[in-house]
Amino acid sequence: MAQRQVLQRLIWVSCGLAMALFGRAVAANDLLLSSSIGEAGIDALRLHSTPYNLMGRKIAIGQVEIGRPGQFGIDKAVAQNRAVPLTRVFYRNSPARINTNVDGHAQNVASIMISSAKAMRGVAPAARLYSSAAGTPKRYGQPEECLSAQHVALQNGGDVRAINFSFGEALRQDPRPKPVLDGNALLTQCVDWSARIHNVLYVIAGNQGKGGISIPTDNFNGVNVAFTTRLKGIFSKVDFANLGDPSGSGSAIAGIESNVGPRRAIGLVAPGNDVPMVSLSGSLTTSSGTSFAAPHVTATVALLQEYGDRQLRVSCKQTPGCALPWTLRARRHEVMKAVLLNSTDKLKDTGDGLNLGMSKTILDKNNRTWIESDAYKNPKIPLNFQMGTGQLNAFRAYQQFSAGQWSPESPVPAIGWDYRAVSLRRDEGGGMRDEGQKPDSSPLPHPSPFQDYVLEKPLQKGSFVAATLVWDRLVELIDKNKNSEFDMGEGFRDRGLNTLHLYLMQAGETDVRRSIWSSVSDVDSLQHLFYQIPETGQYKIRVVFQKQVNEAVQNYAIAWWTVPAR
Repeated sequence: MAQRQVLQRLIWVSCGLAMALFGRAVAANDLLLSSSIGEAGIDALRLHSTPYNLMGRKIAIGQVEIGRPGQFGIDKAVAQNRAVPLTRVFYRNSPARINTNVDGHAQNVASIMISSAKAMRGVAPAARLYSSAAGTPKRYGQPEECLSAQHVALQNGGDVRAINFSFGEALRQDPRPKPVLDGNALLTQCVDWSARIHNVLYVIAGNQGKGGISIPTDNFNGVNVAFTTRLKGIFSKVDFANLGDPSGSGSAIAGIESNVGPRRAIGLVAPGNDVPMVSLSGSLTTSSGTSFAAPHVTATVALLQEYGDRQLRVSCKQTPGCALPWTLRARRHEVMKAVLLNSTDKLKDTGDGLNLGMSKTILDKNNRTWIESDAYKNPKIPLNFQMGTGQLNAFRAYQQFSAGQWSPESPVPAIGWDYRAVSLRRDEGGGMRDEGQKPDSSPLPHPSPFQDYVLEKPLQKGSFVAATLVWDRLVELIDKNKNSEFDMGEGFRDRGLNTLHLYLMQAGETDVRRSIWSSVSDVDSLQHLFYQIPETGQYKIRVVFQKQVNEAVQNYAIAWWTVPAR
């Protein structure tokens, strides 16, 4: 009898422990799902699981800040914490000094990207993260920051797909006479030059109100990120701490805290309010700001690029030189930018697919949706001032990217992307290629003044079309010692921005003046249209080389998402 009672007690204890552990597992899983990387946020957790199994494996991403995260094995601050497994850390363009420049903010940012902690998994926990501390002095520090960015871009054999900037330089410290955010600060030009030469997508934390660190948020070739907060547990509203619309009383800070002129800074938004992260000690904490929104975007690139490389291994093995829909163009930073911006959430789909399957309605600070903004109504304004094209959705970005690359030489499917060139000189043999660029940016064949992407199936009346076109500003290095690298004391030359326009047209139409809708900004390095189809029918998307400022050939990336007629 006594033995039976002991056995029953052991069974009860075992069952109790099992239920407690199960409860903890369920609680941890629920916490992840409701976190910024789960369904309540960017929906990246879905990509970690089967059948996708995307964790950012073998993909290199970078981080540049004033300080750096701690690396296990060299820094005492993380001696008891292996949750953020960095690949390498640096001080500017040299190996990191032991126990020096370690910074809690940089650690928090890195954890959002690559944390392996069970209770706070990073967006891409298997990605290779290279981090450099610029260690900028109180004086003007943009040359050191540029040197750090270049050094990170050259890691992993020169194959770093995205670099995170959760810091910036105050405009008041810029040495130019009466500086404004016009794209000509040294660090801003450095970002645009490096993006093009090193083929890296720079992800920049957006400005956060008066007194912010606004350089290099006036870049052209990267993407700036603002942050959202939760409504009823879902990240779906632009946080009040972001910079407000410069109209009215805010116009006094135009050019100081926002770009000079009509060009808008924010490319998209991502969760950033009370975001969980890992501290140097390994404990969980929360914080808010654009600093913590940006790494969601950077690490999403690693997930997408892991998928792209997986597809390339098959495509390039089967066909010498690789074949559509997967070529080395999938690694282009312009492609990643177009894919991320075009796949954002704007309006929650009602279940009929007409809103492109979007999972959330995103609101600005005044509770207005994207289609209530001037960006929806004015073809000269491609970006909503507060939210850009909408909120990052990692799963939708996967859907956009996995559709593959398609050529305008034949009708294209409802969803896809392309990397190509347009030229104002018909005798040109291909797209731009600058000395020092990587082989996958080799000249593109036979560009013309425009490219038509004719959709192979009619589009459904009442459905939305999303299309995003991006290209680079041409910034060149003033290379005094001819080593093809930025060195202290050197600078850059801005050769300006060519203008491309984007049109939605009926398939048989040839005159853009009779287009259904368009995105025709003359100041931005991107065009974005989001438009509701008026009648079921055949349509096409046209890219036009509108105005030449530098070279006669302009490379571009385009992504589109449509709904075929039923």
